[in-house]
Amino acid sequence: MGSVAAMKAVAVLFFLSLSLFVWADKVKEVKELQIGVKYKPESCELQARKGDKVRVHYRGKLTDGTVFDSSFERGDPIFFELGTGQVIKGWDQGILGMCVGEKRKLKIPAKLGYGEQGSPPTIPGGATLIFDTELVEILGRGSKPNDDEL
Repeated sequence: MGSVAAMKAVAVLFFLSLSLFVWADKVKEVKELQIGVKYKPESCELQARKGDKVRVHYRGKLTDGTVFDSSFERGDPIFFELGTGQVIKGWDQGILGMCVGEKRKLKIPAKLGYGEQGSPPTIPGGATLIFDTELVEILGRGSKPNDDEL
């Protein structure tokens, strides 16, 4: 009889630990954009605003830590016009107000990222995305980088 009780106890503990594992994974998912400022320069004369052409370095990760893309490793920051839908909504919102040299961690819910469809094969549907970002340059409204800078 003692071994049956022990087997039941092991089964219950296994179920509880599995439930905790699934719950902990869901806790990593976010419902709204979360912005964490990791570094802000002492001087900030210009902040990124809608319509600015910006260059941003980034490292994109899933909640399990898997890196799916990184401009840091390529040495090639992304160039886009802020607030115009050229990037995912979480970026258009999360980069606003950044200073050149500022570093932010963006936790982006699926609805502001790639949605329920994801971006196969690297980003599963419904994925929360985590980006380490650094604003490299603000080129201003309507301006373009020099060809030799790209």
